[in-house]
Amino acid sequence: MSGTSMLVATSALVGFILADDKAYASLPFSAQLLATMFTSIPAAMLMSRIGRKFSFIIGSIIAMLGAILATIAIIQHNFLLFIIGSIFLGMFSGFANYFRFAAADSVDKNHKSRAISYVLAGGVLAAFIGPNIASLTRELFTNALFAGSYASIIILYILSFFILFFLDLPNDRQPYDKNVKSGRPLTSIARQPTFIIAVVIGMLGYATMTLVMTATPLAMQHHQHVYSDTAFVIQWHVLGMFAPSFFTGSLIKRYGLLTIMLIGSLFGILCVFINFFGTSVSHFWFSLLLLGISWNFLFIGATTLLTQTYQPEERFKTQALNDFLVFSVVSISSLTAGMLHHHYGWKFVNYASLPAFIVIFVALGWLYVINKSRGKQQSVA
Repeated sequence: MSGTSMLVATSALVGFILADDKAYASLPFSAQLLATMFTSIPAAMLMSRIGRKFSFIIGSIIAMLGAILATIAIIQHNFLLFIIGSIFLGMFSGFANYFRFAAADSVDKNHKSRAISYVLAGGVLAAFIGPNIASLTRELFTNALFAGSYASIIILYILSFFILFFLDLPNDRQPYDKNVKSGRPLTSIARQPTFIIAVVIGMLGYATMTLVMTATPLAMQHHQHVYSDTAFVIQWHVLGMFAPSFFTGSLIKRYGLLTIMLIGSLFGILCVFINFFGTSVSHFWFSLLLLGISWNFLFIGATTLLTQTYQPEERFKTQALNDFLVFSVVSISSLTAGMLHHHYGWKFVNYASLPAFIVIFVALGWLYVINKSRGKQQSVA
């Protein structure tokens, strides 16, 4: 997460420096997200064969390679190589995103949302580590701004590599046996209304966050803000994404998934309206903080909802399909962010996020109807 928060704070800016056409400044970050999307299914298949532990270790090796390539690319001022490095970093994320599912599948159903929350709570330290690494090391190499930042995160991935050897997971793999049933067909699982709602909310909540977040460093640069202010805003945004994780699971358990996700969507709308009214550091700071909290409530809520749609033997393929769908839209959102900002400006980026929140509200209304129907059926029983 520290590496990811550093990438969020720097990727578009590095792309802006290296790209001949500045409209493609966010292309490296989009390539990273596309790689995450395309890796999600192979990563899940690998985990079902060799276990999550060793799959995570392979992912950390891929991350080291990606950070090395990105560093070399910046030093050589090679935009294509930087994209390739970003792709490797995205492949790593395709593995690392399963940490939350590894936690959820290791506990009983009453503690799944809390387990997911605690994993994401690691992002609280990441909120400080990532942007500060970028700020402190960005001028480490002469005439290669941010090369030092990417060189520094290699250390983080090396640490992850060694820590993973101490990981002990129950039911770590799903051994292949053609005589053992793997549950329902994926099409049957995907047709469930609850699955559809979970994917739509996770997908659009993550996509709108990525759209606004990716454009923020470009917008702040356009409005003449210094990089230290950009790092400050991204730091608080990442803090907003992960700090609530200490209590989001408890809030869901107390008030219900529907209520927490509704609050998350309202925070997202509020973020957009704040961005309409100003471009000071304070405006960017408060709106991005709310955007982070919005993402936290929607993403943890959607992930928890997804765990209700599959049996243990169905977990790998269901989780893979979810992440593939989520990151397909997120990657498009990231690429669109740079283009929209370059051609139409910061306000239009925010206007573009509003339809997604409308769809989220519709999905939440559908979930309310489903829950109410289930409540009536249980009362009759």
